Amino acid sequence: MVLNLDKDFTPYGLENNIGYNFFTFSGGEQHIKIISELENVPEVTITHRIQSFNDVGTLLLATNALKNMGIKKLHVVLPYFPAARQDRLMVSGEPLSIKVYADIINSQKYESITIFDPHSEVTPALLNNCKVIDNHKFIEQVTQQLSGDLILISPDGGALKKIYKVAAYLQNYEVVECSKSRNVKTGQLTGFKVYANDLQGRDCLIVDDICDGGGTFLGLAKELKAKNAGNLYLAVSHGIFSKGFGELEKHFTKIFTTDSFKTIENKNCIQIKINI
Repeated sequence: MVLNLDKDFTPYGLENNIGYNFFTFSGGEQHIKIISELENVPEVTITHRIQSFNDVGTLLLATNALKNMGIKKLHVVLPYFPAARQDRLMVSGEPLSIKVYADIINSQKYESITIFDPHSEVTPALLNNCKVIDNHKFIEQVTQQLSGDLILISPDGGALKKIYKVAAYLQNYEVVECSKSRNVKTGQLTGFKVYANDLQGRDCLIVDDICDGGGTFLGLAKELKAKNAGNLYLAVSHGIFSKGFGELEKHFTKIFTTDSFKTIENKNCIQIKINI
């Protein structure tokens, strides 16, 4: 059976769902009560979209409630793993945030932890019993909606390995590499480069794992157009879009993402549901 802690995120569909009530006490404490009968249920899968420590708290409460009901085997699906970008110590005085989250999740001793398109190899390395869903099917669904004469764009060095794996899976698309520079103290992005002389008016699809504020993609869009790109498209596995779509819509004909982080309603953003 499946317990969907975010009722708008149902990667297994709506069958065999576990019912529950969730509320917050006046003192601020979260509380959950499982209302489905779970006798003779050997294992349960919990799904959740985590955006904050509060969401982790909800997961821990649900885990404890199910264990108290006698469930022996628990699996968890966390498509967007929090703090995945904080996977190395760059500046003195900062935490290795991803390890903090991983240690909390590992302490629950889940039978499996399923994540989607992790930011780097650090996340699955830190998680016990980790199962990774790659972005291949997602990008395949995106390319099916675009022209055949499409170029896949790698926004930076961190995306190179994954985009070549996607290209090998799809077998039909050329890859163009790009790069940028980031000031680790301020986060400022500069020095965008596209390693192609002339894109010959061909449509371009930037493929990456996360879009937060969108600065990387806005900077690249200008450079791609300077290299004679056609229509620009963006496909990101995890759509945070903390600064909205206003600036992105000026440069990208369509934006594609999944429902791994939140539900989005925007006419120029196509959201593809994760199905497991």
